[in-house]
Amino acid sequence: MEEAVTAGQLRERGNALFQAGDHAAALAAYTRALSLCDAGPERAVLHRNRAACYLKLEDYAKAEADASKAIEADGRDMKALFRRSQALQKLGRLDQAVSDLQRCVSLEPKNKAFQEALRALGSSMHEKMKTMSCTDSKVQQMFQILLDPQEKDADKKQKAAQNLIVLAREEAGAEKIFQSDGVRLLMQLLDTAKADLMLAALRTLVGLCSGHRSRTMAILAELGAPRLSAVLGVEHEQVSLAACNLLHVMFDSLKEGLQKDFRGKEDAVVLDSSKDLKLLIKDLLELLALEGASAHGRDNALNLLIKVVPRKSPKETNNSMSLWVIDQGLKKILEVGSTVCGTPGGLPVTENSRMSASVLLSKLYDDLKCDAERENFHHLCEDYVRSWFEGHELAGKLRAIQAVSCLLQGPSDAGNRVLELEGIMDSVLSLCASVCEAHQLVAVEALIHAADKAKRASFITANGVSLLKEIYKHSERDSIRIRALVGLCKLGSAGGTDFSMKQFAEGSTMKLAKQCRKWLCNEAIDAGTRRWAVEGLAYLTFDADVKEEFVEDKAAMQAMFHLAKSEDRSVLYAVASTLVNCTNSYDHEEPDPQMLELAKYAKQHIPEQHPKDKPDFVKRRVRKLLAAGVVSALACMVKSENPALTNSCRELISRVFLALVEEAEDRGGVVAQGGGKALIPLSLEGTEVGQTKAAQALAKITITSNPEMAFPGERIYEVVRPLVSLLHLQRTGLENFEGLMALTNLAGISERLRQKILKEKAVPMIEGYMFEEHELIRLAATECMCNMAMSKEVQELFLAEGSDRLKLMVLYSGEEDEKLRRAASGTLAMLTALHPPICKRIPQVVSAQRWGGGTRDALGQCLGSHIPSPGVPELCPSAAPGRWSNRVLASACL
Repeated sequence: MEEAVTAGQLRERGNALFQAGDHAAALAAYTRALSLCDAGPERAVLHRNRAACYLKLEDYAKAEADASKAIEADGRDMKALFRRSQALQKLGRLDQAVSDLQRCVSLEPKNKAFQEALRALGSSMHEKMKTMSCTDSKVQQMFQILLDPQEKDADKKQKAAQNLIVLAREEAGAEKIFQSDGVRLLMQLLDTAKADLMLAALRTLVGLCSGHRSRTMAILAELGAPRLSAVLGVEHEQVSLAACNLLHVMFDSLKEGLQKDFRGKEDAVVLDSSKDLKLLIKDLLELLALEGASAHGRDNALNLLIKVVPRKSPKETNNSMSLWVIDQGLKKILEVGSTVCGTPGGLPVTENSRMSASVLLSKLYDDLKCDAERENFHHLCEDYVRSWFEGHELAGKLRAIQAVSCLLQGPSDAGNRVLELEGIMDSVLSLCASVCEAHQLVAVEALIHAADKAKRASFITANGVSLLKEIYKHSERDSIRIRALVGLCKLGSAGGTDFSMKQFAEGSTMKLAKQCRKWLCNEAIDAGTRRWAVEGLAYLTFDADVKEEFVEDKAAMQAMFHLAKSEDRSVLYAVASTLVNCTNSYDHEEPDPQMLELAKYAKQHIPEQHPKDKPDFVKRRVRKLLAAGVVSALACMVKSENPALTNSCRELISRVFLALVEEAEDRGGVVAQGGGKALIPLSLEGTEVGQTKAAQALAKITITSNPEMAFPGERIYEVVRPLVSLLHLQRTGLENFEGLMALTNLAGISERLRQKILKEKAVPMIEGYMFEEHELIRLAATECMCNMAMSKEVQELFLAEGSDRLKLMVLYSGEEDEKLRRAASGTLAMLTALHPPICKRIPQVVSAQRWGGGTRDALGQCLGSHIPSPGVPELCPSAAPGRWSNRVLASACL
């Protein structure tokens, strides 16, 4: 029984797991043994063993703590002393590491491992001291040049500034700058109000704060949060951006602590940093409503709040920061979102400001965990809208309606609530007919954003369509007409891809689309207005006839791609939506025939697919998009740091990429135009669906292309994690299969790649799929294991006591499937060539009476190079199936 397991048995189990390379499981076994063990000496051994596990798992702070507990019990425990020295070295505490190693050498003077480790550590300390002494004079010299008002040589000053920035990126240089009164001198550079000196100071401060919480807290105390937020709000765009980057680094250091190399030496001296975090956030919120702040400084503050306030993952339980920001700053965020451009007394904003405010509001709302928290959010929004709508003149009503638009673009639930406040909708409809262009713009945009909200769609269809048509036909301003057109497009696409549901008369949708393309291609119209043409196409391209006409219009496609690369990033979602529609990369399931019959019997509506949405049409559309340069546009969109690149937008882009690489012959072109590079960040960040789609696209590229050419340099190692994610059980069979195929190709390239695959804990998943019922998945897993078997760690798994891995390979060598038989035989050939002791194990794992002829032949081939056997040819290990045979399989199956 499990309850009867003793501490000794758990320790032995942990030892076996550690030897097998399963360090996490070994750690769990030792931890459980500690909970059952009272004896001092036995506990010391368990702590020492846990320290070894933590070293392997790269958690050096815990390794040092466990080793110290073992040393407390026995000061002569050389294993514990050596393990603590290793942990201390990784934590940067070299003097303490040397002390432990010297103790080891004194206890066992003839141990060469101890002597060599002490010699190496001594060299490291000498280098560090040498670097520190050289840095001393450099720091003083750089500051002297930069702060000397008599120094007129601009090149010399620029070089000094660059050297200071480079010095700050190294730990020795950063510490020397900090210790040499550098923060005060950097403050002097900031106070000069000269852009080049301010940039040098800010970038140097980034080096000082990166990954170092105690330095960050000291710098923040000396500089002050108000000073930093003031720099963020300056008119000079590059200085504002540099201040934003510094604040982001400070947030990361304060929230997540130190980098791994310094965590151990800092934990004892660093206090709780939550007050500093709130101080920084409070000043950012104040900046939002500050009239003197620049427009781009306000945008940078919004972008920063988006990145640092909401939880990174729903798994984190603490959302107190979001609640605090909602209570302290929701109205300040709405101040930005409700600002009407061009009105007297309004805050300076950019074209992207309202979108940024909407994204921040949406993320804050999504971070709420219960109805009470959401109700508080709704009340604050309603109070704000009422405060402008009631008791104010026309200007106040415009602010209220603009706030409603902002909320409808962000947390739509909150937007719908305020839209239903008394008088709001009536004011929107009446202002749509205003003679003032600015007023009409605000009202028409609010109507557009309300048009695709389910609660208001029927009301707007009944009351707004005729109004929008009138505006579209009779307005003399293109800026108004194009927005009215988008409203009509939204209402006209209510049926989505359902061919049987049409809102307008035959041909009306095509006319709307033609006008959208015309405006899109008209370069005389400003980019902000042309963006609305893409918004219209995002809805109209649900219709397959519109898709077909759009991809035939190369000028319209390239105009859209040009907009996607422009500074107005609010167009990203509309472009991505249009491309998803054109490539049919949205989710669509084939209806169950029995359910169709039931629907017909019950006289229910049955969705119909447009004839031009069949695979041949989709394939032709993809080819035309590729020829027009869609990949370079998507790659540019992914590089955007704007809040408009939301997780849902990333998902849409991932869907498009997956559609673009569906055909093997198109993949080389996608990689050549930067698609492979763009897919890596998409596979690591965003929604789970988006990450999976991007990872699957990476897998398709890796299967049919040379990975070293598709992902040159260090980029190839970044591909491993996304591919391993395709092996998780919740993924589909096709995703599992493609992930295995791609990993097989990577595993055949180099030992470093195999080590990366091992580090991502892929081997247990690969083994699991070797038992899969689907023959292609089983084959792909076996081929992958064949290439992984070139690593020593994998070979040791086959040698582990009680393991059936070797038996499985021998049995698969006798299977009827030739490819599976060849893959398993190749694995055995690889193992026996690289690890001859395995030859002795093979006859022991399976009884000779149970082998078929095929198995005996394969076994003879595997043993031929090591055990003399007349008539059995020698099998070269290089004949084992690897990446090239895998590519043949890929072309046959995909």
